[in-house]
Amino acid sequence: MPQLAGIRACVFDAYGTLFDFASAAASCRDVLGERAPAFSALWRDKQLQYTWLRSLGRQHADFWQVTGDALDHALETLGLADPALRERLMGLYLTLACFPEVPEALRRLRAGGFRTAILSNGTPAMLNAAVEGNGLRDLLDAVVSIEEVGVYKTDPRVYQHALNRLGVRAEEVSFQSSNAWDAHAASAFGMRAVWCNRYGQKPERLPGKPDHEIRTLAELPPLLGA
Repeated sequence: MPQLAGIRACVFDAYGTLFDFASAAASCRDVLGERAPAFSALWRDKQLQYTWLRSLGRQHADFWQVTGDALDHALETLGLADPALRERLMGLYLTLACFPEVPEALRRLRAGGFRTAILSNGTPAMLNAAVEGNGLRDLLDAVVSIEEVGVYKTDPRVYQHALNRLGVRAEEVSFQSSNAWDAHAASAFGMRAVWCNRYGQKPERLPGKPDHEIRTLAELPPLLGA
């Protein structure tokens, strides 16, 4: 008996869950050196903060702009205001590598009869570039951007939009994210949530509660009996 029963669709966050956002800075170690991990963390933290603050202030800008704004902040903070480095990092963000286990996990889920989809803050162009670059197009039924709603996660309208696109009920969805706040929000919305805790983070104190915690997506198919 699968531990997650009654699931029809598996929906995934993109950045940090399917695609390794740290790979952009890691590819620039020739410039960033040992500062690459700290730089990547600052860029990511500011990127997320800007999505939340823009949503709260009703001042939406798409994720490509937010990513660039966050990058500018990180570069200036670390004294790296180099236009060539900025252009290089933004280009690398379009070609982020997926985590090694992702293609096989998606193949197993599809073979098990589950629908698969992405639900992400990313723009359609950003997501299409990552999906195509990693050869995942045939492993996904849908790629859903919050731009179709015009507000960022964790607004409930984002999760509802994914249900509308897939034609399923919340309780029929297993939602996977490496962001605990995202997994909690999906759970509070009514989805079954799996926190892919890739980075060994401590639990959040937020509404909702993930049904399961895993370390990589290779652990997901067995939870679903796939």
